[in-house]
Amino acid sequence: MSHTVELHTNKGVIRIELDVEKAPLSVANFLSYVRKGHYDGTIFHRVIKGFMIQGGGMEAGMKQKSTDAPIQNEANNGLTNDHYTLAMARTNAPHSASSQFFINTTNNGFLNFKSESPSGWGYAVFGKVVEGKDIVDAIEKVKTGRSGFHDDVPLEDVVIERAVEVN
Repeated sequence: MSHTVELHTNKGVIRIELDVEKAPLSVANFLSYVRKGHYDGTIFHRVIKGFMIQGGGMEAGMKQKSTDAPIQNEANNGLTNDHYTLAMARTNAPHSASSQFFINTTNNGFLNFKSESPSGWGYAVFGKVVEGKDIVDAIEKVKTGRSGFHDDVPLEDVVIERAVEVN
């Protein structure tokens, strides 16, 4: 069974199919944030051309939103960080993902699971873009700069106006 979520951005709609079978914890976590409106009004706050676009945790002005407890890393689920896949963002700690996610804008094999060690865990893929790849490409091309302690921040806000579950 798959779930689909639409991210309605100020650049257009990105439709994502979630893989509940291979990434049940990540999907449940993401859907929990979608259902309570956490992503509405957040921005893609980190955009690196030829790598990924990241969102889900900041409002305009780089104001961090509070999150639920971090989840277990599911990067050992067999899914890989390929172009247009959706993965959980995290800190250097393997099991620190909460609300932030990223969309790979190229094949990022170096982010894949290698071993259950601090350096080998990788980043858990839990879905893929099925419509709106052109929107992902457009977001990837925005001009970025520095904002406070953050690099690679879009100079003009790329806003997730709302995230909705469509099935």
